[in-house]
Amino acid sequence: MSIRGIEARAFMSSSRQPLYKWVILFLSALLLHLSNGDVGTGSRYGPPYRPTACFGNDGSQFPTNNQFAAVGEQLWDNGAICGKIYLVRCLSGSTPKPCIPGKTIEVKVVDRAQTSVSRPTAPATFVLSNEAFAAIANPSAKSINVEYSRK
Repeated sequence: MSIRGIEARAFMSSSRQPLYKWVILFLSALLLHLSNGDVGTGSRYGPPYRPTACFGNDGSQFPTNNQFAAVGEQLWDNGAICGKIYLVRCLSGSTPKPCIPGKTIEVKVVDRAQTSVSRPTAPATFVLSNEAFAAIANPSAKSINVEYSRK
């Protein structure tokens, strides 16, 4: 092989190297963007929803779409979470096809799961109203794995 052939191969391999770095950087950023929340569990509860640990018997605490939640002890923080809005999506569950693919909902925190009047179907990070649960998961599922992040 001639010296020019070696120089040409060295130039081509070094010019490709930055492209690989950009591809790896892009894929890493994409992966980080796809999983931007915390992971926990979700279950559901039905009426009666009042009184709540956050707002008592005040009916105006509930969003008009009835998508709200009680939270488990790991998020409760002495009630500092009351009224906060979270984005929640179903990741998986113990039943076949438990999730509605691609569906993310906004829920308002209105209660503490441990003291809610209506008991949840299973201990969970988020205990969703029946309407909120049905918006992201098969209603026959008792418990699901969720991804959540504060809005």
